[in-house]
Amino acid sequence: MIGPFDYSLFGLHIRSELRLPELRAVTLASDPQVNVRLGSVASVGQSGLVPIEAGAQLTIDGIARYAISDGSTITIDREADVPDANVRLYLLGSAMGILLHQRELLPLHANAVEIDCRAYAFTGASGAGKSTLAAWFHDHGYNIIADDVCAISFDQDQNPSVAPGLPRLRLWREALDRSGRDAAGYERSYAGDDSWDKYDVPLPQEAAIPAPVPLGGIYLLVKGDALAITRLRGIEATEAMFANTYRGAHVPAFGNVGKHWQSCVRLASHTPIFQLVRPWDLDRLASDIPKIVSHIRSALTDLAPKTP
Repeated sequence: MIGPFDYSLFGLHIRSELRLPELRAVTLASDPQVNVRLGSVASVGQSGLVPIEAGAQLTIDGIARYAISDGSTITIDREADVPDANVRLYLLGSAMGILLHQRELLPLHANAVEIDCRAYAFTGASGAGKSTLAAWFHDHGYNIIADDVCAISFDQDQNPSVAPGLPRLRLWREALDRSGRDAAGYERSYAGDDSWDKYDVPLPQEAAIPAPVPLGGIYLLVKGDALAITRLRGIEATEAMFANTYRGAHVPAFGNVGKHWQSCVRLASHTPIFQLVRPWDLDRLASDIPKIVSHIRSALTDLAPKTP
């Protein structure tokens, strides 16, 4: 099948010359908001992220060069014989994260779950168990809104919402096995390297969230000896959001650090943010997560407007 192909991701209509089977295909008459093209991207002589005119260039040695421009175009200059899966890995991760920054959305390094018609995001350092928690929620009947990248926007009243992200989970082998899944049935996130021990678990397309969901709260995952949840406020909450921004280290390259900080302040001012301390022990998921859900629901009650 010859492209272009139309998809929806983060509330954006994406038209791509590269097939993106991870995404939800759409049929829309409107012009796309984002174009993904295959073409020539001149080398800037170094790997990583480099500012260029109209945007930024991301070079992943041995994979591709990605030119991300004006929040509307990603041009991919791929190396020969690189598997499509590896080109898509960085396109839908770092390159798309940069594009979200260009569009002045707030991407958190987080998973988001729908509970009682609201989105709850779980953020934290790599290895903090975000995707493992999301897998448990999914396996117990909750809808997953986003995995790894949680794109937040604000309405005219400054209320935040989470746009639907990638309809898949990315799990370490141990978490995959503990969830009862057979690794033989899933593709490694990085093709062609058996030492890469993360796997992609597609989520049912029919269960995909179709529209942004109001954000009810954010939980910052921290390792500790026992389950404990405390509210973060003010500068502490804002700094936590700044520190857990997806590809936040690249923000200075876009020249919008001030705007990004303002978005983090806005988020912390309009959303309850909690620190969630828990042991990083897969055996405790069954007992800890119901307590987390109970906290979410009690917090909803406590924060609801009181009837006069």
